Amino acid sequence: MGRLGVDLYPLQSGVGLDRVETFRRFLGGSPANVAVAAARLGRRTALISRTGADPFGNFLRRELKEFGVDGRWVTEVPGLATPVTFCALFPPDDFPLTFYRRPKAPDLEIHPHELDLDAIRAARVLWTTGTGLSEEPSRAATLTALRARAGRAPTVLDLDWRPAFWPDPATARPHYAEALRHATVAVGNAEECEVATGERDPEAAARALLRLLAPGTPGDPAGVPLAVVKRGPEGVLALAADGRRAAVPPLPVDVVNGLGAGDAFGGALVHGLLAGLPLEDTLRRAGAAGSIVAGRLACSSAMPDAAEIDRALAAGSGTLPRRPEDDPR
Repeated sequence: MGRLGVDLYPLQSGVGLDRVETFRRFLGGSPANVAVAAARLGRRTALISRTGADPFGNFLRRELKEFGVDGRWVTEVPGLATPVTFCALFPPDDFPLTFYRRPKAPDLEIHPHELDLDAIRAARVLWTTGTGLSEEPSRAATLTALRARAGRAPTVLDLDWRPAFWPDPATARPHYAEALRHATVAVGNAEECEVATGERDPEAAARALLRLLAPGTPGDPAGVPLAVVKRGPEGVLALAADGRRAAVPPLPVDVVNGLGAGDAFGGALVHGLLAGLPLEDTLRRAGAAGSIVAGRLACSSAMPDAAEIDRALAAGSGTLPRRPEDDPR
């Protein structure tokens, strides 16, 4: 549930947007990419979002269908333009974004009364984001969806901190705290955890998130509250309320574009939770998925399938042979 837009990535690396000559267009938006990533791993996924009533909105709905994501709950907002995001590429770790989401992005115009709460309750996983809390009516809709789950697990809040999306970033923490009261899984990097909890140290942040999360489903490992802290080049740490702990190093990769790695991680995390994999195995496969996408230009179309994750883990590297869809066109 949440952000959906068009990503325009340059076909030249190492130069600023003022000097880029050509771009390639992709489906983008973190929750949309997570849905694509999970679909690529064989899961049945759907997206709740909105676009403008414009050609870019048509493109996104077509792309969702091609990726196997159910788009029935992606509706149009007349008068607002489908968001566009430009990225510059400075590997290995600098990928500045320029967002065009004004006067308002359609994905922030999701209204509570429009939600299919029966479908939300029935879903085996609900994935929501911090961006969805940044403005009304999306904030109320996100909280309505989370409350409808009533602690059913897994219910995920991706902390997804984008300060530029908040009219007043200083007001964010109480909204994160309220959302976490209804989620059973929290996912974020150090900066996002600090915004949500005040803690930046990974262990302290994970413990703080666990204290905020809803109780979950007793006796079900997939339903136990889980805090996942992404640590970039140091890998990922996860703590569960039942005492499980896992820390996994990253899989090395020749980075092309690091922006989709977290979304690939999210889709593989969902898959591992649903499959009942041990926590460390889930994180290892999710980390491998993220590394694979970091080695490719795109986000959505770069998402790996299970066989690619197996190959990356066997090779000890996220840098895989190029596929036809990886070549610029």
